[in-house]
Amino acid sequence: MEVFQALQRLHMTIFSQSFSPCGKFLAAGNNYGQIAIFSLSAALSSEAKEESKKPIVTFQAHDGPVYSMVSTDRHLFSAGDGEVKAWLWAEILKKGCKELWCRQPPYRTSLEVPEINALLLVPKENSLILAGGDCQLHTMDLETGTFTRALRGHTDYIHCLALRERNPEVLSGGEDGTVRLWDLRTANEVQTIEVYKHEECSRPHNGRWIGCLATDSDWMVCGGGPALTLWHLRSSTPTTIFPLWAPQKHVTFYQDLILSAGQGPCVNQWQLSGELKAQVPGSSPGLLSLSLNQQPAAPECKVLTAAGNSCRVDVFTNLGYRAFSLSF
Repeated sequence: MEVFQALQRLHMTIFSQSFSPCGKFLAAGNNYGQIAIFSLSAALSSEAKEESKKPIVTFQAHDGPVYSMVSTDRHLFSAGDGEVKAWLWAEILKKGCKELWCRQPPYRTSLEVPEINALLLVPKENSLILAGGDCQLHTMDLETGTFTRALRGHTDYIHCLALRERNPEVLSGGEDGTVRLWDLRTANEVQTIEVYKHEECSRPHNGRWIGCLATDSDWMVCGGGPALTLWHLRSSTPTTIFPLWAPQKHVTFYQDLILSAGQGPCVNQWQLSGELKAQVPGSSPGLLSLSLNQQPAAPECKVLTAAGNSCRVDVFTNLGYRAFSLSF
């Protein structure tokens, strides 16, 4: 059994992360369908031991990988192959990990079980948007649990979603090389940016896929096969090309910086001008997700976490260095 567990850890990939509503716990989902819950407050304590950096609970959430997770004030939502599940944080922390419900979007055939790569909460609508292998964005009403609409336009599977709350609009990026902007009030596609067709962004040897995107008002940053690029959305203009060779899998705006990660062990910190402020090494050979804990209820747990191609979740208490790693 110990040999099997060691092999599992050796071949583990952590696809997704989500902080608890109180900010004191972190959920991480892996390629085996497991979700582990870590106590950040225990791991960050001055009296922390090695045991404090291990999960307080681990449970089987899906049969296949846990591709995406998001949290509300009460719930943790996790997505796998063709399904999304809801868990109550209060029950998880009591170690009674029974799913609250499981839903499957309306697919074209009963045999279709596409992965759900991205989940996005739309607080104003009290809805959840799912996207992935069937090339559609599905909107689910969290009050009733029903799927209310499907947004169609992508011609290949969708990797990532981002919300412009003020409008409200959703951005989606996919394998077809496009970023599409959707108006949630009309359920219409209002803008399409074919990133790979812009010569300054194009990197044909890496492909056209869009693997990550983030938005901040009228600005968007996206990357993947094409170079990581800052765009002005209103004019559909690329304004900054970040000088980075490796394809990026996660990107986020943070204060006056852009943080990105992907192939390679480093979290990259960029000025909006394109200047590299820092490259901070982590413990995984490649990174798939970054998560910022900014819950006001737990200022002592304000950290950046990074995870990917290993069983470890790196914790950065300061953006300049890795403080320690949690281990599945």
